[in-house]
Amino acid sequence: MDTDGLDPQAASAAERQRRAQQLVPFRSARLLRVLSRLGARGRDQPPVAEVTDRTIPGPGGELPIRVYRPEGETPFPTVVFFHGGGFITGDLDTHDALCRYLTRESGAVVVSVDYRLAPEHPFPAAAEDAIAATEWAAEHTRALGGTGALAVVGDSAGGNLAAVAALAARGRGGPDIDYQALIYPGVGVDRDQESVREYSGLVLSEDDLEWFNECYYGSELHRHNPYADPIAACDLSGVAPATVLTAGFDPLRDGGRAYAERLRSDGIEVRHVEYEDMIHGFVSMTDAIDRATEAIADVAGDLRDALKE
Repeated sequence: MDTDGLDPQAASAAERQRRAQQLVPFRSARLLRVLSRLGARGRDQPPVAEVTDRTIPGPGGELPIRVYRPEGETPFPTVVFFHGGGFITGDLDTHDALCRYLTRESGAVVVSVDYRLAPEHPFPAAAEDAIAATEWAAEHTRALGGTGALAVVGDSAGGNLAAVAALAARGRGGPDIDYQALIYPGVGVDRDQESVREYSGLVLSEDDLEWFNECYYGSELHRHNPYADPIAACDLSGVAPATVLTAGFDPLRDGGRAYAERLRSDGIEVRHVEYEDMIHGFVSMTDAIDRATEAIADVAGDLRDALKE
């Protein structure tokens, strides 16, 4: 694997991830969830005006969310955020710092969604939760102190779910989504892509990706469902404008590039930005990689511009 040009902090983080995966592989999903939750405690926690945990009605029962409010006077735009983790891990705590930074930098109320995870809850559970949470946020923007402007944001598997929510809003007649920000999204990924072959084992391996797919999609047929992978949609016209962020040393890089191009070819305004010296997952590594906060500010700037009154 050629890692020439990889940021030194990202290289160190990737090595720590590699060692951790040797001890607790992704296939140990339940144990990994516990350790991830424990590891998230005490991490970087930039202050925001208010953080509230609550539940909302979901397709599978009560759906936990965490609401972050920025400093300043209401109203604020609303951002619905979906965490990464390959659809099998991740929660409100693992992405707490990212959401706090996003709240501060965007000046938006951020609603982080703790959607159901595979393999206990395979497709379409996470997609249904993402759609339901987005619809709930749209119906409650005023109660959240919002302006009515709405965006969906996610990283990795959460980037997939943000794209799904945007696609479903177009296909089901609402709600109105003003913007989508997809951070190294798990969309359009194929084992034959150069980035998968070249960077397998750097944070994610081909076997990891296949495991995620088996746990979440189950059937090969589901992989071709647009609400499982939006790049399978015949037509993306009419979905929200987008920022697509990719990382140069990420197996998911080429899938993200392909989705940005698909959006563009279907007439959607897209800003594709690639952090060429970064790895998968770097945006949530705010305590280890300096460029993480730079990338969050980059995405937040697009959200501010798109959601301003």
